Amino acid sequence: MSMMVDQKERLLQGNQACAEGAIAAGVRFFGGYPITPSTEIAEYLARQLPKVGGKFIQMEDEIASIAAVIGASVAGVKSMTATSGPGFSLMQENIGYAYMAEVPCVIVEVQRGGPSTGLPTKVSQSDTMQARWGTHGDYQAIALGPSSVRECFDLTIRAFNLSEKYRTPVIVLMDEVVGHMREKVSLPNPSEIKIINRMKPTVPPEWYEHFEINPHFVSPMASFGEGYRFNITGLTHDPFGFPTGRPEEIREKLDKLKNKITHNLNDIIEVKEEFMEDADVAIFAYGNVARAARQAIRMAREKRMKVGLIQPLTIWPFPDEYMERILEQLDLIIVAELNQGQLIGEVNRVNRGKTRVRGLTRYDSELITPDQIFHKIREEK
Repeated sequence: MSMMVDQKERLLQGNQACAEGAIAAGVRFFGGYPITPSTEIAEYLARQLPKVGGKFIQMEDEIASIAAVIGASVAGVKSMTATSGPGFSLMQENIGYAYMAEVPCVIVEVQRGGPSTGLPTKVSQSDTMQARWGTHGDYQAIALGPSSVRECFDLTIRAFNLSEKYRTPVIVLMDEVVGHMREKVSLPNPSEIKIINRMKPTVPPEWYEHFEINPHFVSPMASFGEGYRFNITGLTHDPFGFPTGRPEEIREKLDKLKNKITHNLNDIIEVKEEFMEDADVAIFAYGNVARAARQAIRMAREKRMKVGLIQPLTIWPFPDEYMERILEQLDLIIVAELNQGQLIGEVNRVNRGKTRVRGLTRYDSELITPDQIFHKIREEK
């Protein structure tokens, strides 16, 4: 692993840093299908995974790709895929299977413009809501959003840690600009990286329940081939994995999927803030838009305007508690996003009249610039 991760300064692409983060996290299987603007992740892992004893497979499509990833994870290997909007849409049914079967895996979604084939080489954040609501049924999603090359590395590792800890799919919600830009970065030594692996059973095989109901809502997970017998299905199932029609078992199963996330929000949610100590205006943005916001805030501060940045590193679950608290101190919050307005609905939901909420959207394939954000601040203030 030391050949992958060292501390000297290097020029890295966001997609490449994501792939390096995956290897550092212990990923040893990638199943995917090429799609702009995520393909560099697959290309890099195709070269590097065999060097660390891992496996790379290009499947016939995205449906098969996520199926292969789920199978590899069930067999005990940390597994991932990478895609963009159209491929993410194709994966949704099997992502739902992974939620129901509680299979750890990571899906990197490097966003481009849509709907349909849309804008393959242009930037967008229009899949933000799809990352939360993409598959059907009651479930709780985790999605993380990096804004720099170093964050691509760090949040990919964090995605695997959360996935393994809570036995759930986790989405890394990147965008074309973050995936393709290059920055000088120093990556940590492997010894400095915190790695979490799934909890293994400690009971003898005859006592084992693959989906046991327990007070912390996460069941130990045996791998296929370790001598533990269990059934896996996308049907609602009992603690042994067999389909059930009993209302109390159905309720327990769906409560488990919810509670393992909602009871651990403080562990899962991470928000980065800058200049918020005295701010009466805040810009709420993630991904590449947070970078523009950072520059706009410097411009505003030079004009003695008290503006700060709220950058959710965890997009889903939405940081309700943090936002409810921070909105109390603000006169104005500007939600800047590369879509027609998706996260502004969440901000309004938690705002409940505390302060003024304004949106700044762009969806013509170009970036929101620092000037645009600065002018919006002046216009609204």
